[in-house]
Amino acid sequence: MMEVRFRLNGKEVKVITEANIRLLDLLRNNFDLTGTKEGCGVGECGACTVLLNGRAVNSCLVLAAQAEDAEIMTIEGLADGEALNLLQRNFLDHGAVQCGFCTPGMVLSASALLDQNPNPSEGDIKDAIAGNLCRCTGYKQIIDAVKETARELNSK
Repeated sequence: MMEVRFRLNGKEVKVITEANIRLLDLLRNNFDLTGTKEGCGVGECGACTVLLNGRAVNSCLVLAAQAEDAEIMTIEGLADGEALNLLQRNFLDHGAVQCGFCTPGMVLSASALLDQNPNPSEGDIKDAIAGNLCRCTGYKQIIDAVKETARELNSK
């Protein structure tokens, strides 16, 4: 067993856990953050994407110990209470949410992109979400939601 301390969705946390537990399991089982989904378990689908120090990562490939002193953001941390952030609202407004399974990972990958590149090209958006698989929307609505978010952020 080991103690791991990190910032989770803006709050300092510490947890005692087994050394071999994945970040995905820690988030879901210890913190009840079920927006982080397990799809493939091998880093191919992106359903488990979280932000680790601002970078989109597959939490199924990260050991909990690697979160020590890190900043972790899950989909639950993007909203301000019940108020969705701009990117989340645009996903809804553009019909980029269908079954919803890929949505948390897709939103977090797009969020990381917009934090690093506030004016992405369509190619940049496609590259940023390339590790996130969606079987429902065909990606057009997702790309449109990210483009609209970038437009709105840049017009402020």
